[in-house]
Amino acid sequence: MVNVATSRPTRADYYRVLADNLPPQALVVTSLGNASYLWAKVHEAPENFYFEDAMGLALPLSLGLAIAQPNRPVIVVEGDGGLLMHMGALVTVGAVNPANLTVLIVQNGVHAASGGQALTNAALDLAQLARASGIASSENIDKPQSLADKLRGRAARNGAECLVLATEPDLDVVRPPASFDPLLSKHRLQAAIGAPRYVHAVFGGGKLEGA
Repeated sequence: MVNVATSRPTRADYYRVLADNLPPQALVVTSLGNASYLWAKVHEAPENFYFEDAMGLALPLSLGLAIAQPNRPVIVVEGDGGLLMHMGALVTVGAVNPANLTVLIVQNGVHAASGGQALTNAALDLAQLARASGIASSENIDKPQSLADKLRGRAARNGAECLVLATEPDLDVVRPPASFDPLLSKHRLQAAIGAPRYVHAVFGGGKLEGA
C-alpha cells in the first residue's frame, strides 16, 4: 500500500521559493503576523514593508507603491482573511491593473494572526474572485514549484497578477530577527525607493522633507 501525502505546503515553503526568485529591485509588502515575521526571517531587506496591526491594508499600500514606482516590481503577500475584510481593495486593483503588481494570497482557511478562527467561507475560489474583479491573470497554486515557475517565467503583462497559494495554517508565532518598529519600516522603505520623508507639524501644515 502506498501512502499519498495530502497536506498542503507551508508558508515557509512558498517564502523560500519567493526569496530565491525575487525580481531585481522588487519591493515586498507583507501583511500582519507570520506573513511579516516569517518573511523577515527568510529575507530581511530595506525593500520590505512589514505591516503591524492593520489587517487587510497590505493590498491598498502595495497598489499605491506600484503606481508610484512603475519601473519596480511590487509583490504583496496578503492572507485570505485580510482579503475578505477589505474586498474592495481587490476590485480597485482590478480597476487600476498595474502590470508591475503581483498579489500573493495565502489561502489557509483561517484567521491565523488572531488565533486560528475559521473563515466564513474557507473554500471560496479566490482566483476566480480575482478574475471577476478584473485581474485576468489569476491562478490557484498548490505547489511551491508552480510558484517558482510563475516567478521565473515573468513575461510582459498587460495588468496585475494574482496567485492564490494553498497553504497549511501556521498558528505558532514565528519570532522575527528583530522587533518591528512601524516608523522605522516606513523610513527604511522611503530611503530604499528614494522618497522624501513627510515632516509632520503639530497643528497641520506638514510638508515633504527638503521642500
